[in-house]
Amino acid sequence: MTLDMADAASRTPAAHAEPLTVAGLRAAIAPILERLGVSAAAREAARDYAFADVRALARTGVAMTVVPRDEGGAGGSLRDVVEIVAEIARADSNVAQALRHTFISAWTVTSRPDTPHRDRTLSRLRQGHIFATTGNERNGGASGSVSTTAQRTGDGWVLNGEKYYSTGGLYADWFSAQAKTADGAVVRFTVPVDREGVERLDDFSAVGQRLTASGTTRLTNVRVSGDEVIVVDQHSPAPGNPWQGTFAQLYLAAVEAGIAARVLDDAVWWVREKARPIKHSSADKSIDDPYIRRRIGQISAYARAARSAVLIAAEELDDVRGRSGEEARRAGAQAAIAVAEASVIAIDSALAAAPLIFDVGGGTITNRQWGFDRHWRNARTIANHNPRDWKLAVAGAYQLGAAEPPTSGLF
Repeated sequence: MTLDMADAASRTPAAHAEPLTVAGLRAAIAPILERLGVSAAAREAARDYAFADVRALARTGVAMTVVPRDEGGAGGSLRDVVEIVAEIARADSNVAQALRHTFISAWTVTSRPDTPHRDRTLSRLRQGHIFATTGNERNGGASGSVSTTAQRTGDGWVLNGEKYYSTGGLYADWFSAQAKTADGAVVRFTVPVDREGVERLDDFSAVGQRLTASGTTRLTNVRVSGDEVIVVDQHSPAPGNPWQGTFAQLYLAAVEAGIAARVLDDAVWWVREKARPIKHSSADKSIDDPYIRRRIGQISAYARAARSAVLIAAEELDDVRGRSGEEARRAGAQAAIAVAEASVIAIDSALAAAPLIFDVGGGTITNRQWGFDRHWRNARTIANHNPRDWKLAVAGAYQLGAAEPPTSGLF
């Protein structure tokens, strides 16, 4: 099947009767997020994926928040995007992370007009399609090494290999990754997930973020056409801003901020609706207990710190758009550092806030039915994507004028 045929055969396009706006998107996603938030704990306990709600969320066009209005998007700022991502994570951080590459795709086509297959990606985004990708393999090599093969056959290719951490893979319409040719060249490919030979496995088993649909994608003699593959030119000139992974890092920080916000929501709900003061409390109601109030205030401070950090970093990264040459490089480096620092604040804040929910209740708050332990597990799992010590050391080197941040994609 060719690329254009696959587009035509994909799921029913999303219908947007009116042009997208940020306010309109917020209104459209609100009832979906309400459902996701109410069901999150029970779904995790039952390993029950929210297929219908995730599909409905994508169909609103929410990933098009940052895309210009003349290209079918809502014309929002990167701050708007981060606020929306944090709200999705507040409802269910698994869903927010599962949509990560969909939002990344929208940011890429918006911030880089030279993106390969840009028009096709925009068309899929307009239809509310979901994208999944991964650069990870369990091949025994160094992190990021590729053993998936791409073999030439006629005017196309045949792919074989396995990709792990396929974030959002079970929800996705499209899967993208990398493979190597016989002569060592790297190719990037995008295929519909229902292509013959593509198998998605539900084998992700981390302690947290269990429903991000991030298992293995197995490729067995998957045929792709020439226009579904991009041969990476290792000698092509670097863009003015070589820190192309900064948004992806900001996205994870926004998910952490959403987790911290959800901890506060659940803690406040518990105190108001469930908690009883301990026997020697000076208060008749937990809501009046000074130490409960102090703990709620502490959780709130952590949640505010996380949110503030990611929003400020979003504004710095947004400022890189439209710049070129040395100006883009300077702004890109500064934004990469801002996001690295915000990531540390968001991670530390979520990890600090999550255990404190258990201080606002007694033994009952630890019951599994509430699933409050998932907040720490989710925050911890996201934090392990990229070590905070590296982010801090890189930020320190930059502030000292000793080195620019690495262009590895993790800054």
